[in-house]
Amino acid sequence: MGTNSLKPGVVTGKAYFELVDACKSGGYALPAVNVTSTSTANAALEAAAKAGSDIIIQMSNGGAAFFGGPSLADSHTARVKGGVSACHHVHLMAEHYGVAVVLHTDHANRKFLPWIDGLLDFGEAYYKIHGHPLFSSHMIDLSEEDTSVNLETSARYLERMAKIDMSLEIELGITGGEEDGVGHDLEEGANTDHLYTQPEDVLAAYDLLNPIGHFSVAASFGNVHGVYKPGNVELRPEILKNSQSLVQKTHNLADNPLHLVFHGGSGSEKAKIAEALGYGVFKMNIDTDTQFAYAKPIGDYVDAHAIAFKHQIDPADGTPYKKFYDPRKWVRACEIGFADRMVESFKDLQSYGKSIAK
Repeated sequence: MGTNSLKPGVVTGKAYFELVDACKSGGYALPAVNVTSTSTANAALEAAAKAGSDIIIQMSNGGAAFFGGPSLADSHTARVKGGVSACHHVHLMAEHYGVAVVLHTDHANRKFLPWIDGLLDFGEAYYKIHGHPLFSSHMIDLSEEDTSVNLETSARYLERMAKIDMSLEIELGITGGEEDGVGHDLEEGANTDHLYTQPEDVLAAYDLLNPIGHFSVAASFGNVHGVYKPGNVELRPEILKNSQSLVQKTHNLADNPLHLVFHGGSGSEKAKIAEALGYGVFKMNIDTDTQFAYAKPIGDYVDAHAIAFKHQIDPADGTPYKKFYDPRKWVRACEIGFADRMVESFKDLQSYGKSIAK
């Protein structure tokens, strides 16, 4: 495998680490899009191919459960097997889209650590057979707990994950808003100091985790999940710069030694996104905007063909409406909307046309 050249498909281990380094050295980041179905996963792959960019496809605990099937009585099984099922689908299809794909799981707080345990059980078994893991990385979000507890727990998981060539994403500081039961909605006028990570905590994370294995940090700098009205919070990307500088100077390293993640990318100011890229951000999460982009086309389609969603055959003249209510018609419209919004994200993150898959 040559430098800055990866085989199309899911990347794990050294290939994933190489992709992260390529993003940072190239001054761009990859969108990390949450998927909940084969339809949204395919739309994400389509968008990456259309943009000529590599991509991060991820699932929250709720997204994985939905993929497994909302009717399953055992929600833990749905979360674990749904995540594994989604992983197998992307592994099978990704190489055909001609880009490098990272597979990742989103926020897992203390309540959802058993979900990560279950996914790792499958990942370890898969590794024994194939020599590489199912997922490229997992995220553990213990940001609402004491920093020492957060880091000690993260270290235990990274020790397990490093054995199968996986990376760990942690969160320091709290990303505002709520996503699938992790976090809480912001209250207007409430104190938001907790949304800003302290560089000293990032240094402590580096000191503990770097000797164990590959990891990334979702350092909070006022970012939130969801879309809120302007002025509710203030993005301060300089916090990322200060964190990088502290680690770099303390350990006499090259610039931007940390692998940083931007959570809550939906609705963020484009100038702030661009600034964050200069501070070693290689990944930005997007979910709320793509949910809306997926939903809007179906609303437009139903408005345009309302009668087909009430009658199979026109009650007045007997006209059949199958070609309109066929799910392939309106699901495809949703996928196109989703993919088009993703292309905008590739451009915002300056990864458009920069896939290193050959």
